[in-house]
Amino acid sequence: MFGNAYKGKRVFVTGNTGFKGSWLVLWLLNLEADVFGYSLGVPTDPTHHEILNLDYETILGDVRDLEKLWKAIESFHPDIVFHLAAQSLVRKSYQSPVVTFETNVIGTVNVLEACRRIESVRVIVNVTSDKCYENREWIWGYRENDPVGGYDPYSASKGCAEIVTASYRESFFPLNEYQKTHRTLVASARAGNAIGGGDWGDDRLIPDIMRSTGQNRKAEIRNPCATRPWQHVLEPLSGYLRLGEKLLEEEREFSGAWNFGPIDEGHRNVLSVIGELQKHWSNIDYEIKTDERNLHEANLLKLDCSKACEKLKWKPVWDSSFTFEKTAQWYRAYYESGHVLSEEQMTEYISDAKHRQMSWAV
Repeated sequence: MFGNAYKGKRVFVTGNTGFKGSWLVLWLLNLEADVFGYSLGVPTDPTHHEILNLDYETILGDVRDLEKLWKAIESFHPDIVFHLAAQSLVRKSYQSPVVTFETNVIGTVNVLEACRRIESVRVIVNVTSDKCYENREWIWGYRENDPVGGYDPYSASKGCAEIVTASYRESFFPLNEYQKTHRTLVASARAGNAIGGGDWGDDRLIPDIMRSTGQNRKAEIRNPCATRPWQHVLEPLSGYLRLGEKLLEEEREFSGAWNFGPIDEGHRNVLSVIGELQKHWSNIDYEIKTDERNLHEANLLKLDCSKACEKLKWKPVWDSSFTFEKTAQWYRAYYESGHVLSEEQMTEYISDAKHRQMSWAV
């Protein structure tokens, strides 16, 4: 897979103990990469990272601490850095805006600055969010050249992180000086709502539903009509890995920003999502509870992934119905029997990608 680009490569992952980070590390180890993690620690109890119990080294640290981060990266001498560490919740950003901006903006600055000082780093992939766009509630998808911005502190911080990434790319890693004054390519990746087994984050729809069901109680739903681009976590990860592959192969045209999201049928409102999940775990129940604080959250958000489809030859493998099925199955197996389906589902995803002749899988 991925042209064997990761076999034997040294890969540094920030936020490796998070939901998406732990799935990424699982895949990288499967690709025979040498992985090193950097994070604040496990974010939830339980956590996918600890359940997997993978054999690789992690340093506990904060991306806001430039000196510690720099020393960690320097000690590992990575070929490629995937930056996933973030404060990733909209509602928490209202409660802790300073921490959100410090982590998501200054943390990104620190990662880029540390990598700028370390000669071994050839590729940086900064993972931001689909919420980085200035959301006008359009019915069509946002493209990579649309304005970034944000209403809530989280979205604004991700817009800022994109501006920081573009600034470092232009100022310190310009393409016209590649292989002359520097040897590093920089990209950012923007993905929609990633779901799947092993996410127990607070204030997120799928974890809230699954946690409530596992505890035999109703989930509280606050925004039943909100429409989001739902995709299995392995979908954007295949995009990040494909992007990293191209950059490791020194194909400079893949530097820049990239969207990774589902096709149109993957845009579902909350009630539709719950209905899909109930097909595979009948114990799921809910009640609608209005949030009296009335915090602003976007109701409609879509990505246009034409660039990734055309240039990277990337596209989703699983449709939304299959994604909800696999997600419900993961949590049901975990809560009812303690069985962890992560490796099994990753193997199935890769097999389906090969069957569909995805360019990264064959």
